[in-house]
Amino acid sequence: MRLNYIQQAYKGLYDGWRYIVGTIIVIIFVFAGQIPYTIAALLEAHKRGLNLFELNENILMSLLESNLNLALMLLSFAVALVGIFIVNKFLHKMTITQLTTSRTKIDWKRFWAIFFAWGIISSGLVLIDYFVSPENYVFNFDLNKFLILAVIAIAFVPLQTSCEEYFFRGYLMQGIGVVAKNRWMPLIVTSVIFGMLHIANPEVDKLGYGVMVYYIGTGLFLGIMTLMDEGLELALGFHAANNLFTALLVTADWTAFQTHSILKDTSDPTRAGFGDVFMPVFIMFPLILFILSKVYGWKNWKQKLFGNVDEPPKEDYKIIEE
Repeated sequence: MRLNYIQQAYKGLYDGWRYIVGTIIVIIFVFAGQIPYTIAALLEAHKRGLNLFELNENILMSLLESNLNLALMLLSFAVALVGIFIVNKFLHKMTITQLTTSRTKIDWKRFWAIFFAWGIISSGLVLIDYFVSPENYVFNFDLNKFLILAVIAIAFVPLQTSCEEYFFRGYLMQGIGVVAKNRWMPLIVTSVIFGMLHIANPEVDKLGYGVMVYYIGTGLFLGIMTLMDEGLELALGFHAANNLFTALLVTADWTAFQTHSILKDTSDPTRAGFGDVFMPVFIMFPLILFILSKVYGWKNWKQKLFGNVDEPPKEDYKIIEE
């Protein structure tokens, strides 16, 4: 019997306390990964003669050159991803494949299919908006700075998005699922936590708390995608394309990613609008899920999203002895 995605956790050590300890270890890796950024920002503040006791996160983020700022910011996610894999291997005795998919091997065709599809579509939407409302953009292209950005983004953005996917839709999805014995709780909990962790983003300060609907809705979208497809491949590809193409194509003074992108959005929105929140969450994301369901033959939606997670017969999975 083939085990579903959450049931992959039964192939390793899945005690509840292990997920608590594992989460703490991953958080420690996150903080460790932030040390280079903090040191670089503090050194720059000292160089400029700023009072170190009056610095806040927004000031620190504005001190470093854009490409260096992006590279060091994304480094913490790369370090955290290493932490997730270490916890998965040594604390849970599981393989990366088991954390990634219910299939016998990772289906990279799924990853690349949605990566390029969403990359093209999302870029197209930005370009359409540029041609419809050119007054809201300036041409920001600087070849030398853009090439450096491209190297940094291609190297680090997929690590950032993979870190988030492996932790929320992977590690926590499986952990909460085997503890709660159902699918709806890990879907809801991971989506809310994923959204709430974006509450400190400058977009929230600029657009208001209404934009949290987008972040939590994105978590639900990626979680549904993972549960229906019984693996992370599609979520990994979509998230990587979304952040990478955005980082290269367009930036704004009020976004989390400050980059030397091709275009700069100079509009000054005061709150989240239909195009920022409701169109993606309530129109585009359901449409994407519908298309994927036809492409990959998804069925039994009620069971896959709200059904129980039962421990399979022992002969159906390898028992790991401590």
